[in-house]
Amino acid sequence: MRRLPKFMTTKCGLRIQTDLPPNFNKILIANRGEIACRIIRTCQAIGVRTVAVYSDADEHSRFVHMADESYRLGPASSAQSYLNQDAIVRIARSCDAEAIHPGYGFLSENANFVDLCDTHDIAFIGPSAQSMRDLGLKSKAKHIMETAGVPV
Repeated sequence: MRRLPKFMTTKCGLRIQTDLPPNFNKILIANRGEIACRIIRTCQAIGVRTVAVYSDADEHSRFVHMADESYRLGPASSAQSYLNQDAIVRIARSCDAEAIHPGYGFLSENANFVDLCDTHDIAFIGPSAQSMRDLGLKSKAKHIMETAGVPV
């Protein structure tokens, strides 16, 4: 008898299969607040360990306590914490995280950060650096869309 796959529905309505083997054993979440909580909950549902990084302002936040591991990233200023690419990669390497999930904002659209992750053999959960660069240029993005048959 064939076993049916198991699914869960996230709070935002995304339906994901939970009985697949995970691609990663541990990921670092380079974000804060509710987005980090959502990523952590989803990872827990599929058996992936999570690492939270936090600024001094977020030390007692929910996402810090929800994650399997948490590491101080820096002072309250985003420029000195959540945008500190070298510190994020250093923490990911030191705790053996295989991937970094940027959430949204902060580093989620930073092609140079994707390159830095690639340099250190850490997977970036998101688009490739080249995709970010291509779609960041209006004329290049339009050409890609036309080539794909998308009406522009």
